[in-house]
Amino acid sequence: MVSSKGNLTPIVSKIFCSASQIVLTVRRRPHVVNGGGFVVTDCSQRVVFRVDGCGTLGVRGELMLRDADGEPLLLIRRKGGIVQALSVHRQWRGYMLDYEGMEKLIFCLKEPKSFLVKNNSIKVCMEPRRCSKNWDFQIKGSFPARACTIFDSKGNIVAQVEIKKEVEELLVSKDLYHVVVQPGFDKAFVFGIIAILDNIYDESTQC
Repeated sequence: MVSSKGNLTPIVSKIFCSASQIVLTVRRRPHVVNGGGFVVTDCSQRVVFRVDGCGTLGVRGELMLRDADGEPLLLIRRKGGIVQALSVHRQWRGYMLDYEGMEKLIFCLKEPKSFLVKNNSIKVCMEPRRCSKNWDFQIKGSFPARACTIFDSKGNIVAQVEIKKEVEELLVSKDLYHVVVQPGFDKAFVFGIIAILDNIYDESTQC
């Protein structure tokens, strides 16, 4: 799935792949019930994506990534059942929706149940049937500290979550942070992953 530097790597759609690095801002959605989600804007304060959490959707363990017009791009679910209860990992699955509302599974994220293990990264694979042994992307660092990076399987940086120094110096809440997406990578996929991280760490999408 991953192309060499300078090429597009569409996962949701090539329209979400930029030829240059792009910095987007994430803000917790204000004045809504718990689990309301967050909004992603560009440097001109235009909305690029919206993420609905369980307080909006009414379903725990389910998230929706939408485009600027509110159209659904990714439906994300946490996998349940007795097998997941006994596993050392929890699985999240991301589905694309077609014009008839049919779901197409496109990625699987493995969430370690214990975050006490040092350097225990989160893995993402694009072919869920082989998710137990292989991975295409991984997340390293601390999302709660707004200091984490998404890498591809070749070690290339896909995106970084960060708080700019000038914002940190003003002691602004971590409800406002930035995501730097590298050229060619799919922004919609990146924010699908960030939506899951947000939920894992009991933040804006969590009830």
